[in-house]
Amino acid sequence: MRQGSVGREGAEEDAPQARELGWDDSLYDGDAKSPEDSGADSGPGPGPGPDSEPVPALGSVPAPGTGPEPGSAHTGDAGKGGKGEPPADAAAQQPAKGGPRRMRRIIRWAAAVLSLLILGTAGAGYLYYQHLNGNIRSGERSNGSSGVDKPGANSAGQTPLNILLIGSDSRAKAENVKLGGSRDTADNPPLGDVQMLVHVSADRKNASVVSIPRDTRVEIPECEDAGTGEVFPATDTIINESLARGGPGCTLATWEKLTGVYIDHWMTIDFSGVVKMADAIGDVKVCVKDNIWDRPRPGVPGGSGLKLTAGVHDIKGEQALQWLRTRHAFYSDLGRAKAQHMYLNSMIRELQSQNVFTDAPRLTDLAEAATKSLEVSEEVGTVKKLFDLGMQLKDVPSDRITMSTMPTVVDAQDPNHLVPDEADAGTMWEMLRDDVAFDRNGSASEAAKSGGSGKKTADPVSGDPAAEPAETGVTVRNGTGGEQVAVRGRAADIADVLVGKGYALATAGTQQVPQEKTTVSFPTADLEGDAQAVAKALGIPPTSVKRSTDVSGVTVVVGADWRDGSSYPKAAPPKAGAVPDSAEAINGSDKDACMDVYDKYRW
Repeated sequence: MRQGSVGREGAEEDAPQARELGWDDSLYDGDAKSPEDSGADSGPGPGPGPDSEPVPALGSVPAPGTGPEPGSAHTGDAGKGGKGEPPADAAAQQPAKGGPRRMRRIIRWAAAVLSLLILGTAGAGYLYYQHLNGNIRSGERSNGSSGVDKPGANSAGQTPLNILLIGSDSRAKAENVKLGGSRDTADNPPLGDVQMLVHVSADRKNASVVSIPRDTRVEIPECEDAGTGEVFPATDTIINESLARGGPGCTLATWEKLTGVYIDHWMTIDFSGVVKMADAIGDVKVCVKDNIWDRPRPGVPGGSGLKLTAGVHDIKGEQALQWLRTRHAFYSDLGRAKAQHMYLNSMIRELQSQNVFTDAPRLTDLAEAATKSLEVSEEVGTVKKLFDLGMQLKDVPSDRITMSTMPTVVDAQDPNHLVPDEADAGTMWEMLRDDVAFDRNGSASEAAKSGGSGKKTADPVSGDPAAEPAETGVTVRNGTGGEQVAVRGRAADIADVLVGKGYALATAGTQQVPQEKTTVSFPTADLEGDAQAVAKALGIPPTSVKRSTDVSGVTVVVGADWRDGSSYPKAAPPKAGAVPDSAEAINGSDKDACMDVYDKYRW
């Protein structure tokens, strides 16, 4: 827009008029007549009239000494006698003739300027939105077969929200090598060393988080790499390898197969991404009970480099990454998960106290960091969808957030690995499937809902077809011992039940394998459908069907939870807060949590 000087003849001709910008003049010119009624204001825009004066351009001011003399007329009419004295009635005439019309023009000016400001701001906002969208990397939600379907909605039309968070150890970028070391592994496929499932209840009133230690042996389904087309066969190995067998979509399928929980989205982040996010979030309080220095030691290479004195500290950026990576000084992967939970709980409390969703500069910083740091599943691959996702999470109170770790036991095949504790882990998966809160801080009516606020997730179903019962070999073992005396003849009783259902090849094994819960195991993928059919015949839930290299065929182990009867007993659904002690749950409102330090890493 050009600016004119005061008093320049026809200056208003350079000003955009309201109707030229698409505005309706009638919104600002309430007393104007139509061109048919009056010759004034006809045409594309008003020009200088005999009883008006030019409107100065926006931002111009009279220069000293250039304005009208005090007491002189400035209407363009010198009046009678040519001495510049106004006629006697000029004071009365001027407001009536020039005031309303001039005011209309000023309003038009304001409208024009406002229009340009809005257009300019909107344009800048659109460009920034496109910039943020351009930052986002996305991929397939799932590229493996888990047999888990999305749950139905509750009576209010709500469904739970499940998000899988994956921390990648990729050294593919120089920045990650600098932060994480191990330059010699820069070309290796990334491993998912940190994995957490975030479950938000259907009514969005509570949230539950479960971590799985990276060295936990699980069944990884067949997955196809979306980028290369390479197909990875199903295997039984530690869970962090799932990321290298087809990407985050394979890790998601692995979790679904293990838990029976439908997972809506995944998000991954690497070392440099954590630093960017931690810097944008700012200081987060953590606590250690002793001086800590996570450094290399004889026979134990690596270390995060974390070095703190005993007590509470505010950490961010690279130091936050060190905290989240510390493993040896926190005694194990289980300790590392607990430290991560402490950081996340503290971070959530800090963000909620800052009201970041109403603080535009803070929100912009977080949006910039998040879109540069995260890779997400494609169905949330835009800024708007990520923002909508965040809005669903922001109002969950901190005392309704529970962080936990899947209960595990030492792997009998390899003492350096873990396997899920079938009983306690099974309880947690059932709570997630049934949308039951991990905390006890809900209302009495909410706690009384044994089935949670949403409908159950459909039981997983194998894509492998089952053979005819008469052609399926089944071995039944007695696992009713342990803390109680084993029930004599229990394996033979259940084998007879199977024979009566058409499984003529079912036999009772002599080996006793005490365990808390009944399971059905199979050794290879081609027997999964057979195992699920056997479980269905006995009333055993499909989530108790597991692949295992410890068996040579379909094997039923009758656990301590099934000591009598011919049909598997249905357990009472878990209540809110019934998380097993072995999950080491931490409530989000716990500000006193403090980490133990392994004595070899104190200083």
